[in-house]
Amino acid sequence: MPVGRALRKLGHDIRDARRRRRIPVAIMAERASVSRTTLNKVEKGEPGVSMGIYATVLFVLGMIDRLADIADPRHDAVGLELEQENLPKRIRLTRPGKRRGEA
Repeated sequence: MPVGRALRKLGHDIRDARRRRRIPVAIMAERASVSRTTLNKVEKGEPGVSMGIYATVLFVLGMIDRLADIADPRHDAVGLELEQENLPKRIRLTRPGKRRGEA
């Protein structure tokens, strides 16, 4: 399942980032205000862990900025293409004093 794979990758990446920083599990859990068990679930990429906890762990690692870019419209190729298709071909200006729909 793609969601499960993505979460497992995120968890493993978080674990690797913690290890690269040489932060022990106990200290990381304390800094993120979570139990060691919850941190272990995060590092496994378990889907039952709230997004807020993932975000807190990323913050502790100094990686929170990337989270803000996940669904950034600038990186949404499909959405941008659909938006472009739905743009009006031309825009009519209304004359002063007249409202739309009035004769």
